[in-house]
Amino acid sequence: MKKPALSHQQLYTACNVENFHFNSTAELQEIEMIPGQERAIEAIQFGIRMTQKGYNVFALAPSGTGKLTTIQQLVKHEAIHHSAPSDWCYVNNFSEPGKPQVFQFEPGKGKAFQEDMEQLIDELSVAIPTAFDGDEYRSKTEEIEEEYRKKELHEISQLREEAIKNNIILTETPTGYGFAPVDEDNNIVGAEKFNKLDKEKQQKYQDDILELQHKLQILLKKFPAWRKKTKRKLQNLNRDVAALALNHSIEELKQKYAKHPEVSAYLNDVDADILQHVRDFMPHREQPLPFMEAQQESNPFKRYHVNLIISHSEDASAPVVMEDHPNYANLLGRCDHQAFMGALVTDFTMIKPGAFHRANGGYLILDARKLLMQPYAWECLKRALQSGEIRIESLEHSLSLVSTSSLEPEPIPLDLKLIIYGDRLIYYILNQYDPEFEDLFKVAADFDETIDRPHTELEYARMLATIAKREKLRPLSPDAVARIIEQSARLSGDAEKLSTHLRSIKDLICEAAYWAGFHGHEVIAGSDVQQAIEKKIHRLDRIRDRLYENIHKGTVFIDTANKVVGQINGLSVLQLGEFMFGQPSRITATTRLGAGKVIDIERETELGGAIHSKGVMILSGFIAARYAREMPLSMTASLVFEQSYGHVEGDSASLAELCAILSSLADIPIRQDLAMTGSVNQLGQVQPIGGVNEKIEGFFDICKEKGLNGQQGVIIPAANIKYLMLRWDVVQAAKSGEFHIYAVETVDEAIHYLTDCEPGVRDENNQYPENSFNTAVQNQLNKFSALRRQLNVEEEKDNKR
Repeated sequence: MKKPALSHQQLYTACNVENFHFNSTAELQEIEMIPGQERAIEAIQFGIRMTQKGYNVFALAPSGTGKLTTIQQLVKHEAIHHSAPSDWCYVNNFSEPGKPQVFQFEPGKGKAFQEDMEQLIDELSVAIPTAFDGDEYRSKTEEIEEEYRKKELHEISQLREEAIKNNIILTETPTGYGFAPVDEDNNIVGAEKFNKLDKEKQQKYQDDILELQHKLQILLKKFPAWRKKTKRKLQNLNRDVAALALNHSIEELKQKYAKHPEVSAYLNDVDADILQHVRDFMPHREQPLPFMEAQQESNPFKRYHVNLIISHSEDASAPVVMEDHPNYANLLGRCDHQAFMGALVTDFTMIKPGAFHRANGGYLILDARKLLMQPYAWECLKRALQSGEIRIESLEHSLSLVSTSSLEPEPIPLDLKLIIYGDRLIYYILNQYDPEFEDLFKVAADFDETIDRPHTELEYARMLATIAKREKLRPLSPDAVARIIEQSARLSGDAEKLSTHLRSIKDLICEAAYWAGFHGHEVIAGSDVQQAIEKKIHRLDRIRDRLYENIHKGTVFIDTANKVVGQINGLSVLQLGEFMFGQPSRITATTRLGAGKVIDIERETELGGAIHSKGVMILSGFIAARYAREMPLSMTASLVFEQSYGHVEGDSASLAELCAILSSLADIPIRQDLAMTGSVNQLGQVQPIGGVNEKIEGFFDICKEKGLNGQQGVIIPAANIKYLMLRWDVVQAAKSGEFHIYAVETVDEAIHYLTDCEPGVRDENNQYPENSFNTAVQNQLNKFSALRRQLNVEEEKDNKR
């Protein structure tokens, strides 16, 4: 006996508006967390509170489910309970400028140290020139210089007197000193007069001059040493003067930072370096050359700067950093360069922090897909987590692509909690193929795509109210909330579930708010939500309309009336972007004498997928087990999706394919006003499938266009009843008896609906009732078997001849 068609109440689970005791969602309190995600929330809280190494979190869920919002809320709430981490700054390493030093300070103290150093340099840039501009310094300088000049003049005078005694004078020339003979009147003896002198006198002059020149050379060699000694005295004087100006200011800093040994050592280095570079603090009166004006001059005080890369206020909490572009440099930090005199230069003041620095002592949130798309970013992240330190190194040096020298900043200890979010596929691939993944991400936060609908509708309404308030939209009426909840259940594919895909829900609310404003509604009404749904479908259904148009024109063959042997209307689903719709397809089957094989033409032409092929293979197993347990299955069947020119995948048409084969065997026609969806196992049980709403609506649209006659309908698995959330026009057609939805649990039930013929059940003699469908199938297979035996006998006779 046939079961009646499903009632209209079974086709759509409406939301009861009477359960909402509010006039609009403006009266509802906002909700902090997405309802129904307790498992993921507990996992995230566990991960961010675990202090042991490796307990980082990977949040896995499809995009649009609100996982990032949930992560940010949980992490920010946890961060409030933790104090701000340390400040970090880089300073010059005077002994090795290529390896800048790093200092750690309490929150807020790094900024104070930077300001103290700036103030120190500002004070010294005034105090040191003032000290060198005093009368005491000038008198001491002149005294040292005068001492040198007197000593030089005294030695020259002694040599001059010695020369005069020998009638020779010491003269100064543009090129140095020279000796010349003189007569009794102290006049220089010229060359002509010198040649007239007797040889003895000439010889004496020459010998004396040679001796004096030798003494002059010895004396001149002493001058550089005296000058050097004088310069050293001046330098010592400068150091003493500078030290007097420096000591007071720098001693205050040394006392202030006495508890920081590394800072005290740095201040000692600063003290020594300033004394060595006192001239840098003196004002330069020289005007730059015209061609030098455009060049960038090096700041002599830059080496005393403090590069404060991370600074926190004392009353701040632990940082929460969301890095939207997680490439190698943005994670690890970088050393910038600037053009100077035609070359690229860098120093410790150009060290820039990365996301690791900003999140150190707090929480870092990254998008797994964006992270993996950046070259070497994943390896950089793992290396930092494993080593527990942030080592700034350019990518080209890390890969040994260049050999030029660069900065090697001192590494900073890394202590943060990392939360990565991404699709489930990314998580499972990393877990499978990266052996280090499990050591670094021990906590998986798996977000549900749906939540249970019973007893959560009011909480869901609060979530809708929260979205509307945060997006600054009109509040929703109870009817609008009910309609969104119903649409959410349809999106989830289950009438007893609600979708947690917040992006789709938010888009629906935004579009409904637009139509509410268009119609002048103060609150979003249920009609506004319905219009938003319909308009979105209209924007996306061009291809569906063209496919259905081909059916209406008769280009694609789909019958909605009459009966045909071995032919049935199957249902499939097409998804194009956000839009999914049902597509009726004609499935035909032919049977003949053979060796028990079911030929899947889709598979033979490589248009069928593995799952579809598996479903077809199950059919031969069912037929053999039911009808040929005690004899060979002597049948060959061919199956095909008619007018199908693309790839076919899935087993949701296996029930329809089985019914088409059985119809061909029994030679009993199938009703063409019915369409069917469902998979089947080897025991003849009908199994649930996906996209049941879209499939039913697709065949309904075809029937409606051709004209509803009150006989048309769709056969679905009984297990899919709880998933039904059909369109209102389909529900109304079923209510008025114009369209029917039948639910079946077995192949026999489906055959009864399709052929109006009793399938029949085996009796105690293992026989089907006479005139039953199964009897017709059994008889045909018996004929095939007998014919095959006869052919085998004849073949044996031929072979003996």
